Amino acid sequence: MSDVRELLAKGREFRAAGDPSGAARFLAEAAEHAPTDRTVLTELALAHFQSAALGRAEAVLRTLVDLDPSDGYARLLLGRTLTRRSRPAEALPELRLAAALTRDPDVAAEVERVAARVTTGPAAPPPSP
Repeated sequence: MSDVRELLAKGREFRAAGDPSGAARFLAEAAEHAPTDRTVLTELALAHFQSAALGRAEAVLRTLVDLDPSDGYARLLLGRTLTRRSRPAEALPELRLAAALTRDPDVAAEVERVAARVTTGPAAPPPSP
């Protein structure tokens, strides 16, 4: 199967059926044939994210952000991926950009939750006396 549309459709079917790992196999092949297709890359990033292949998701999402820095959804998913990888300080700028780009109140609330983790986490500076 080498037609990108067929691979994309198959990947979407697997994701919809609750098999993101299976979806990733088809979507990775689609991405080999169309390495700058943002639809394919978004689906692949989602499949990786949903299957907890977070390193792979991060790599694909960074490619998406490089292709289109104004893609609020890619930045949101990158921020969520970094948060799940226990890197909230790195996630916060991506989430802030996603909030600005999407103007979604749920994303703004997520920014506040992650910001609280960053300011109260072990790497946070001690409170001033």
